[in-house]
Amino acid sequence: MLDAPEFTAPALTNKDMRDQELALSEKKTPYVFSLKGQLLDQGRTDSVLAATDDLTIRLKVYASGGENELHSHPYEDHSFMILQGSALFFGPEEEEIELGQWEGIMLPRGNLYKFFATSKEPLVMIRVGNPNHKNQPQPTRLNENGEEMRGDSKENKSVPVIFRDGAFFGD
Repeated sequence: MLDAPEFTAPALTNKDMRDQELALSEKKTPYVFSLKGQLLDQGRTDSVLAATDDLTIRLKVYASGGENELHSHPYEDHSFMILQGSALFFGPEEEEIELGQWEGIMLPRGNLYKFFATSKEPLVMIRVGNPNHKNQPQPTRLNENGEEMRGDSKENKSVPVIFRDGAFFGD
């Protein structure tokens, strides 16, 4: 049996995340990963946990009130599963649904969405996407006008990360 490593998902830049995703997708034997991640007082983190050529699993942590802007992933089907907290998801016509712990949403490629962390506690989610970013044409994220929108941009409501000292999901 494989041993689980003692690992805490780090906060990564977009480039670091893509590099880690690429490195993990090169592994061709089974490996174990941890869902542990540091909680936040401000901002959001996105950490690659596992990847193959066709699938990526990431841990996403948002501070209470954290959000992103309306966007789509034109070449990637993906899903969010909430482990802690709650989030209000919106579609392009402001249609909305609130999801809580142990609930998830499937977002087929090309669908516009955004979400807002509604719980007082930080939002912790697993994001599963297919295919891996290396197998997607660029750009991989578009705003509502069909223009590229980076995940770490001001346009996508990115703010500096402030970690909650000594507080981790999965402890």
